[in-house]
Amino acid sequence: MQAIRAPGSPRSQRGVYAIEFAMVFLIFFTVLYAAICYGMLFAFRLGLQNAAEDGARAALQYQSTLGARVARATSVAEARSDWMPRVKRPDVSICHVEGAAGVDLCPASACGPSWSQRCQVQVVVQAGDLQSVLPPLPSFAVPDQIAGRASMLLELR
Repeated sequence: MQAIRAPGSPRSQRGVYAIEFAMVFLIFFTVLYAAICYGMLFAFRLGLQNAAEDGARAALQYQSTLGARVARATSVAEARSDWMPRVKRPDVSICHVEGAAGVDLCPASACGPSWSQRCQVQVVVQAGDLQSVLPPLPSFAVPDQIAGRASMLLELR
């Protein structure tokens, strides 16, 4: 015959620590896993933004033609984003800025030094298919693509 133990006795509490550890570990691991995955996504996004900004800055350097500025911005943006996986070729365009309305017209028709002829360079660097790069996450937590965008007014003389 087995003796009835008191509810507070040490023998009746055997295994409770293992159950508590299992529950706390699942919560801790979920939070840690989410932080790591979000950190990777954040690092990729900042890398794309830096590549786009460096490309836009490169277009500000003196080049003889607008096409040469586009080529320089594209090559710099590609070089700055080559460490990241799944990056598409940067999209660089020079657009004429229309008056005070702020409507962009691409391609630039008549860029010049006057305020009414001002143009801007726009650099977009995108990365897609992030599900294959990041650790497995639920599909609602990972965007299909991320992008870095930068634009700067060109000074033409």
